[in-house]
Amino acid sequence: MSIPLDGRAVAAKIKEELIRDVAVFAGAHGHAPGLAVVIVGEDPASKVYVKRISANCNEVGVRFERIALPAGASAVDLEAALVRLSEDPRTTGVIVQMPLPKHLSAKIVTDTLSPAKDVDGLCPVNAGLLMMGQPCFVPSTPLGGLELLKRYEIPLKGAEAVVVGRSPVVGKPMANLLLNEHATVTICHSRTRDLAAETRRADVLVAAIGKAKMITADMIKPGAAVVDFGINPTEAGIVGDVDFEAAKEVAGWITPVPGGTGPMTNVMLLRNTLTAAKRLVGEE
Repeated sequence: MSIPLDGRAVAAKIKEELIRDVAVFAGAHGHAPGLAVVIVGEDPASKVYVKRISANCNEVGVRFERIALPAGASAVDLEAALVRLSEDPRTTGVIVQMPLPKHLSAKIVTDTLSPAKDVDGLCPVNAGLLMMGQPCFVPSTPLGGLELLKRYEIPLKGAEAVVVGRSPVVGKPMANLLLNEHATVTICHSRTRDLAAETRRADVLVAAIGKAKMITADMIKPGAAVVDFGINPTEAGIVGDVDFEAAKEVAGWITPVPGGTGPMTNVMLLRNTLTAAKRLVGEE
């Protein structure tokens, strides 16, 4: 039986650390770090996610601001909001809830938002710095996955890591994070010829493909650490990209879904916001 990588327990521990560190920052500088979330339109899932971010901010002492733009907002409207937030000294981190309405390009965000406040790591500057192995802001979902591996002291240096999925917000940054930890990294995707042959080599297997239970037990190396970023609604509930019940009999460590990588996302976003605040005042 594998050891579960318990994202809920680790996230709770990180929250305790953030409560302490945010209080220290606020005491030293007279203001708390501030996170602004821009939401365009009335997407129900986005509204639920933003509400959760707000609750977590309140819990750790980060100032929260919600900027709601109508679904018909223009590119000029979105740019104006991002310029204001980029220039506001009280706002130390900014994210824009995706997806945007079809008439708005995500390029507006990446071209306009200050990289110093891009706490979700979407801007090309931060993506480039990650590839160069330099300090930067990394998307909070893969950053949370790496943090789980570190907190459970799973060896990464020299490990064979296989990342299944190449999205710019999970797969690619996760591959770069593992590479920066001195793992040997293979990225697989929909054109990979023999996916199972690749995944069976992995000491660390990352699933970020968005297909329910696509990674089966026979695709996993015995004793491997399996990190599942999948969130797939089914009639039986939310499941991951990995067939968890079968995989847990083979893997050495594995993230459950739900309760694995999911709880880590928001706390890593808040940690990035605190880091941004420290950099803006010259502490880091």
